[in-house]
Amino acid sequence: MTILLRTDQDQIATLTLNDPDKLNALSVAMLTALHAELDRIAADDAIRVVIIQGAGRAFCAGHDLSEMQAMRASAVGPAQLRALFDRCTAMMTRIQSLPQPVIAQVHGLAAAAGCQLVATCDLATASVDARFGVNGVNIGLFCSTPMVALTRNIAAKPAFEMLTTGRFLSADEAQHLGLINRTAKLDNLTRDTRSLAGGIAKKLSTAVRIGKQAFYAQAQMPTAQAYAYTGDVMVQNMADDDTAEGIAAFLEKRDPDWS
Repeated sequence: MTILLRTDQDQIATLTLNDPDKLNALSVAMLTALHAELDRIAADDAIRVVIIQGAGRAFCAGHDLSEMQAMRASAVGPAQLRALFDRCTAMMTRIQSLPQPVIAQVHGLAAAAGCQLVATCDLATASVDARFGVNGVNIGLFCSTPMVALTRNIAAKPAFEMLTTGRFLSADEAQHLGLINRTAKLDNLTRDTRSLAGGIAKKLSTAVRIGKQAFYAQAQMPTAQAYAYTGDVMVQNMADDDTAEGIAAFLEKRDPDWS
């Protein structure tokens, strides 16, 4: 079985987590495959947007607990576990350093590190029956690494409630709190996600890539530094010939002829 599938269409790459028997758990094999494919996409100028989805009845149930238990029981358990979490962190940060925007397309369950994956992606859509949780506390394992992405998506108090109670959010709650962008009936989810991706893919790719990098960089800066940095980014963006063409086309009320 190929643990990760990729299909490309209309400048959109769709990555399918393909381990449905384990609810697409983020095993070492899954994390390795996903990171490698993201690296390939980063170098692929033909791809403008990425969609991550899950095969079977769930998006992603988080880490592979059986794999983690085996690591814990080994003589070098702490080192293996730390390597696993470092590998997961590297993959998550690769999503946000990727030039192309990444959309999580969620159905069924997004739990623990699976919820972290949703929170890490730049955008997220979900079926109306999807559920989201950082529920490790229910088995005595606080979701400390998923907490990093979660608390950068939603406010502190609802995040802390999720982390300490293990309660799952409905899709409507997740949208209200800002964890996801929009919901759809399951039958319409792929269509609606591709519509969102397609709209982004039509934009000037250099502008989107510059903007994504700046979005995450400025968020870590004090306000004055963020304005200075983004001013430089605007100057860089304005120097692009395709940007000049886009502005000219707008002023002349015509479609831009981007290279």
